[in-house]
Amino acid sequence: MKNSIPFRTIDANLNRFKEGIRVVEDILRYEFSSPLAKTLKEIRHIKVPDYEEIISFRDANNDILKKSTSSELNRTSIKDLIISNLKRAQESARVLEEIYKLIDKKTSEEFKKRRYQLYTLEKEIISAI
Repeated sequence: MKNSIPFRTIDANLNRFKEGIRVVEDILRYEFSSPLAKTLKEIRHIKVPDYEEIISFRDANNDILKKSTSSELNRTSIKDLIISNLKRAQESARVLEEIYKLIDKKTSEEFKKRRYQLYTLEKEIISAI
């Protein structure tokens, strides 16, 4: 069963999830002194089972899509940064939710919960800035 678990996909999406949230968290914390940064920090600190095993499958050097696309390099405002990084985290949460359905339903439900928290926060954040 271990060979059929998509560990690299889990690893990549955990990184995307946490990185996307961290960008928004820092902008809200340092540029807006927003208490929503604390909520994002709590979401970002999700615990995942078997983390050491997951990262043992990491192969960032051979990632075929690691180069930035032109759209990733085109940000025109802090609002653009916030929206793109929230979307990144939401999409990653969805991938993790789906993959964990195969191996740990409790973790799957936790990512679903976090994804919906991010949807709600996105509305609050966009309204606040």
